[in-house]
Amino acid sequence: MSELEESFPLFPLELVLLPEEVVPLHIFEERYKLMIGSCLEEASEFGIIWLADDGLREVGCSARVAQVLDRMDDGRMNILARGERPFRLNRRIEELPYPAGDVEFLDDDYEDADTDLLEEAHERYADLVEHVTDERPAETQLAELDAYGMAATIELSAAPKQALLEERSEAARLRVVRELFDLARQRLEQAARTNELARSNGKVRL
Repeated sequence: MSELEESFPLFPLELVLLPEEVVPLHIFEERYKLMIGSCLEEASEFGIIWLADDGLREVGCSARVAQVLDRMDDGRMNILARGERPFRLNRRIEELPYPAGDVEFLDDDYEDADTDLLEEAHERYADLVEHVTDERPAETQLAELDAYGMAATIELSAAPKQALLEERSEAARLRVVRELFDLARQRLEQAARTNELARSNGKVRL
């Protein structure tokens, strides 16, 4: 049965956080200074939820403060937040001094592990990393990465990350990241070809 939590602190942002992902946050509004200060005191989670152009999404990701980078005299902070687990916002709470809501933490649907699909996703991920960095991840590194773990290290736009967060099947998430990694590599290769043509005044060198 899914875990429910009432009056869960929420941080609506123009970004999507994934489990295992680490993001820097600058805390400067009074309500969020209060919220993050409370989370630090209690070593508790808060929720990051995507504030998209068309409104607040229902599915977000809980986070913990992984590190306080800077703390100013006026209470402002620079922190690193680490993604923990997906949740669904069931009801917003307006009475607290910071945004909050009643949330339901989301479990994955049961599904047998798909070894072939995982290996394919690992291969596409390794190809992309090697293309960008000239270094291929070791097999031991790849073995530790699930779909969230791979996606957390790649710069993706908010919409595909939100789609990943809302999937309740690891197999479905692996299919999504496999396609995203293929698309990212194709775009990088196309950009490289375009730059090469620009350097050669549009003439293809044979």
